[in-house]
Amino acid sequence: MNTLLLEAHNGVLHITLNRPQSRNAMSLEMVNELRTVLAQLDSQVRAVVISGAGGHFCAGADVKDLVSAGDQLQALNRAFGTLLQEVQATPRVVIVVLQGAVLGGGFGLACVSDIAIADHQAQFGLPETSLGVLPAQIAPFVVKRIGLTQARRLALTAARFDGVQAQRLGLVHFVERDPQALAERVDEVLGQVLQCAPRANARTKALLLASVDQPLEPLLDQAAQWFAEAVASAEGIEGTQAFVHKRKPGWCK
Repeated sequence: MNTLLLEAHNGVLHITLNRPQSRNAMSLEMVNELRTVLAQLDSQVRAVVISGAGGHFCAGADVKDLVSAGDQLQALNRAFGTLLQEVQATPRVVIVVLQGAVLGGGFGLACVSDIAIADHQAQFGLPETSLGVLPAQIAPFVVKRIGLTQARRLALTAARFDGVQAQRLGLVHFVERDPQALAERVDEVLGQVLQCAPRANARTKALLLASVDQPLEPLLDQAAQWFAEAVASAEGIEGTQAFVHKRKPGWCK
């Protein structure tokens, strides 16, 4: 990988966006590498942690790519939207660690995470309209994350805000004051995630995402089917037996 650093440990894949010279701006190469990594994840990976090198998460799209794209600009933009769809849909728990610039595409990537942990001084924003362009691919994900009213305000003003405000908006779940506290919070959250059965987590994530826009009646029917399958599955049996015998189930790390 030219734009990513990868480290796997104990069922967790740590992905570091590694273009610090550009505040980890999202190039087409980085988009493609992220998509490749996600497509190749095996069943041993239960959580993915995404962070950025050099004190920044991601400053948005790589302007050099936009300038040189020519008639491929539409396809390039849509490729990033596909990445966001794939990050959101992965059955693994996705955790983002947000420091420095969290702008444009970086903001969008934060919006498709399951759990977001931010430094209190991280700088969030949707700067696209101040550059004469649109937050084209990230807009639907931003709306679903923080609601239409706040998304309109932020996108139509290009306003910047910090991690504390991001937590108030519901964009992030935890805000920490220093790198050590960030690392400790990541470890705490991972410890909680790894107490949960991986297949149950995957189905639960799919159910929660479906609840946003699927009709209630068929969704509840589907949920009942998944519940019955889970109870009879190896995970369900193991979880029940562990509870009866007062021990931790086998998936606990």
